[in-house]
Amino acid sequence: MRFVVLLRSPLLKRILDVVGASFALLAFGPLMLYVALRIWREMGSPVLFRQVRPGLQGKPFVMYKFRTMTEERDAEGRLLPDEKRLTPLGKFLRQYSLDELPEFINVLKGEMSLVGPRPLLMEYLERYTPEQARRHEVKPGITGWAQVNGRNALSWEEKFKLDVWYVDNWNLLLDLKILLMTIVKVLRREGISAQGHATMPEFKGSKGV
Repeated sequence: MRFVVLLRSPLLKRILDVVGASFALLAFGPLMLYVALRIWREMGSPVLFRQVRPGLQGKPFVMYKFRTMTEERDAEGRLLPDEKRLTPLGKFLRQYSLDELPEFINVLKGEMSLVGPRPLLMEYLERYTPEQARRHEVKPGITGWAQVNGRNALSWEEKFKLDVWYVDNWNLLLDLKILLMTIVKVLRREGISAQGHATMPEFKGSKGV
């Protein structure tokens, strides 16, 4: 029983986050510098994409990613669709999830975890069902149960079910399993995009709710 409690310890999960994120930043530091220079040379500033996302209990925080898209707009000043603004470099970064590397900074700051439901857009908060909103009962993660079970090839409803399952069943052994599965998925480049979209279409709420 005590072992089970330890596996569900928020303190041990936080220790894993700090150790894992620190190691990742040290190991990938040279690569991150190279990517930053490539982005600056090909797309200019800013190198980092910053966006407010909902964290634990929906509390907003600023998430960091490497920039993958231009700021091209139409004649009326509206941003072009994602697939038209995604650059070849950006596509490569997304294929291997290299655009996610700056999120290890968010993990060190305590705003994210290595493993948890992905942080989505603030405007989605009011569109969730009460059950779907439970995904915010844990910190958002760089990777998660939905990411290793289909990622963007899944429907929103399928992803949210997997997120809530993780909330109810997370433990350190499961986190380690997800981290190992993530490495395999990234190398295989599985589930990067939903059909017809650069990533996923906008979530407008679940049908029939």
